[in-house]
Amino acid sequence: MQILWELEECTVQKALEKFTEPKPARTTVSTVFAILENKGFVRHESSGKVNVYSSLITKDEYSKSQLFGIMKNYFDNSFASMASFFARENNLTMKELDELLEETRKELQWKR
Repeated sequence: MQILWELEECTVQKALEKFTEPKPARTTVSTVFAILENKGFVRHESSGKVNVYSSLITKDEYSKSQLFGIMKNYFDNSFASMASFFARENNLTMKELDELLEETRKELQWKR
């Protein structure tokens, strides 16, 4: 998805060129594009024998869907459980947590 967002549209070959060594097999990239297309994240148009792929979802939309999926599947759909897990894993101090809370309050007020 990162490559599609960067290039906006690409073929399997163009995507392969963006990978660092060791590059995945061409069939692997093609399979991943097919899976993403089946999930509704990607579409393709045929240009002769070549498929040109493009994203149907923005990076923000994709990130949101993935994050909510993680929250649902691993944290019993509890934002508090997920947030406390990440706070623990990142060894956040009470001061950092207070700053995060204040920043969140400001953003929520701004959106209203």
